[in-house]
Amino acid sequence: MQHQLINHSPDLKRLRDEGYDLEVKGGYVCIHHIPYLNSQMEVKYGKLISALTLISPTSISKPADHTAYFMGEMPFHKDGTPYSSIVNHSRATPLIEGYVGNHYLSSKPACGYYNNFYDKLTRYAQLISAPAKSADNNVTTMPFNPFRDDNGDSTFNYFDTNSSRANIVQLNAKLKGQKIVIIGMGGTGSYILDQVAKTPVTEIHLYDADVFSQHNAFRSPGAPSLEELEMKKCKAEYFSNIYSKMHKGIVSHQEYISNENIHLLKDASHVFICIDNNAARKFIIDQLLFMNVSFIDVGLGVTLVDDHLIGIVRTTTGTATKNDHLDKRIPTEESEVNEYATNIQIADLNALNAILAVIKWKKLSQFYQDLIEEHQTTYSINVSQLLNGDTAA
Repeated sequence: MQHQLINHSPDLKRLRDEGYDLEVKGGYVCIHHIPYLNSQMEVKYGKLISALTLISPTSISKPADHTAYFMGEMPFHKDGTPYSSIVNHSRATPLIEGYVGNHYLSSKPACGYYNNFYDKLTRYAQLISAPAKSADNNVTTMPFNPFRDDNGDSTFNYFDTNSSRANIVQLNAKLKGQKIVIIGMGGTGSYILDQVAKTPVTEIHLYDADVFSQHNAFRSPGAPSLEELEMKKCKAEYFSNIYSKMHKGIVSHQEYISNENIHLLKDASHVFICIDNNAARKFIIDQLLFMNVSFIDVGLGVTLVDDHLIGIVRTTTGTATKNDHLDKRIPTEESEVNEYATNIQIADLNALNAILAVIKWKKLSQFYQDLIEEHQTTYSINVSQLLNGDTAA
């Protein structure tokens, strides 16, 4: 519940977004990592604690008074004198399990009260930490420590402070509840996962039976060690292990999509198709259209001409309401020389292909405004030309 309370309290949210190590527990707000000087002029770290004035489990009013507690040794000035000007007394006061107010602080502002908890806590943090900061320029009250997400319904293992800082939590909510499927975890598919894993979708299913090999390391996000490459894990398992550190809903399927498992996609919110087998692509697309599941198919073709690379990055969208363009846009005939399989793969182009696909998915999800509703996008490298086509608007 602490994150709900913080999100609904502008002053607490501001503290968290600015990097203070904030915790709300049992009616108290605590800021960890407050640097101070002790009697031996050593830099130590304590906790600043204040009682909250709760209106409801998710809202607070302004501070009831100007006092607070400090948990730690007696803070000192740089000249070796104790900080008695703000320490009213130093009788240990048990506050809540694990927290004791070693020093009772009193620093009343000129007007006699604090308007909010941000003003109150930052004022005490500044006063206590000033001597330590003067003694060591490297100390800070804002360490930007990670926030563990205490919401059991969250899809993340720790709190999404980026969305909070940007005030787009309400927009991200449009992506909640979705089941995303990524077919093919090569260069483009892995970059799609990198982006989708940073959104609050409920599930991300990865399909690929190929082994993550050394060449994959040079066109995928991250930097695997030699030992990790020698483990020869399937791509789906390899990337699931990495991104499950952040996102709870990643499911690894160490298999290809076939007639035996295509039914597993019928309840998908959206499917990304990132494969180089045209026959398999056609089968998957036909089945997704039959099941009314929207998808984005990606592809890139790069060739070497006169000692330079040229090529096109393609992103094609298909939905239940717009799919009459697919036959002319997506290659479905298998040839003896599959250009996608033999073409040069470059990490930046894989990443671009993935980003264009993810942006389109977010448009379909009403996250981004979509004025033309394009269902085909190509980027031509040598002329830096981005073309949109097959619009529905």
